[in-house]
Amino acid sequence: MSKATTCSAPSAEPAAVNLLPLDGEAYLIENVLSPKEADCAFADLLKHADWRQEHAVLFGRKIALPRLTAWYGSHGYAYSGIQHEPAPLTPMLATLKLAIENITKTRFDSVLLNLYRDGGDSMGWHSDDEKALGPEPIIASLSLGAERRFHLRHRTGGERVALKLGHGSCLIMKGRCQACWRHQLPKTRRKIGPRINLTFRTIRR
Repeated sequence: MSKATTCSAPSAEPAAVNLLPLDGEAYLIENVLSPKEADCAFADLLKHADWRQEHAVLFGRKIALPRLTAWYGSHGYAYSGIQHEPAPLTPMLATLKLAIENITKTRFDSVLLNLYRDGGDSMGWHSDDEKALGPEPIIASLSLGAERRFHLRHRTGGERVALKLGHGSCLIMKGRCQACWRHQLPKTRRKIGPRINLTFRTIRR
């Protein structure tokens, strides 16, 4: 693997409001990275991340995920029959992690990367509520590449929230968000380019 691209550390002063009407918190901060920083990070991760085609076990069937994934951090992580082994952060991921930690005032030790190659790749309804994340995890989701729509749906009340996640934006989910809401990244018929999503999190031993 060739040497990763060097980019400067981004900075931002968030001024966001809670997008959830009840039971949790979600904040969308636009332009956490400048266009140049976001372009640099996207190109580096697209080329250097350890992208893999994982297969999940859903309802007793083994199916290929409609996206590519990569996992980095000091601990392993398991969901839907997939076991991610720990791997050290790349220089780019370390730079991005520090920037997101400065914005969220939260320490993270792991990051899950998803590569949506085109509009046909997606993520179904789910919550990041694995026991390893704790009862009220803080999840910081950084978006790079093509803009995609993102939906949240309350588990019992029927409330819905729709967002557009743009290049260089960060969605922060915290409090009871994972316990009370599900989220998805649906397919689209629009011809769009690839998108990389990084979800920074903390694994409890």
